[in-house]
Amino acid sequence: MLSLVYLGVEGGIAIVAAVSAGSVALLGFGIDSAIEGIASVIIVWRFSGSRTLSEHAERRAQIAVAGSFFLLAPYITYEAIDTLVAGNHAGDSWLGIALSALSIVWMPLLGIAKVRIGTSLDSDATVGEGKQNLLCGYLAAAVLVGLLGNTLFGLWWLDPIVGLGIAALAVWEGSEAWRGEE
Repeated sequence: MLSLVYLGVEGGIAIVAAVSAGSVALLGFGIDSAIEGIASVIIVWRFSGSRTLSEHAERRAQIAVAGSFFLLAPYITYEAIDTLVAGNHAGDSWLGIALSALSIVWMPLLGIAKVRIGTSLDSDATVGEGKQNLLCGYLAAAVLVGLLGNTLFGLWWLDPIVGLGIAALAVWEGSEAWRGEE
């Protein structure tokens, strides 16, 4: 439950800050938080009722978690390419910088815990969700680099490049989760 609350707050703040600053990377980060929330709900579904010992439910949850990674990539890719081609410069976002810094610390801790739980339960779906949280920590670091590069050095192109990296990583992680790889 704590995970869902944090993801909701993180996603909401990131999306508001992204729209305010015009940051593709920060928007991708915010949407990713919403996708992670969906994955958390999938895992709750997976381990409720008669599905607790069901291999069929495990596979369905694994596919749903993997599919959630793929939701992010097309939109962020389009926005990043459009931003690069148009030469749109994102504004400063100190709120985004603070949120990214906080998420660099919190999300890996949460992800490691979920991966351990998923491994002990022999649940690839839970491991996949934990990997989403780890991915969020990596994304937070990339977004922080992009936001700081833009804010401190005027490297406006770094933001959409980070956005493209977020999209590529989401496809890669989704592919691994689909196959049940750790």
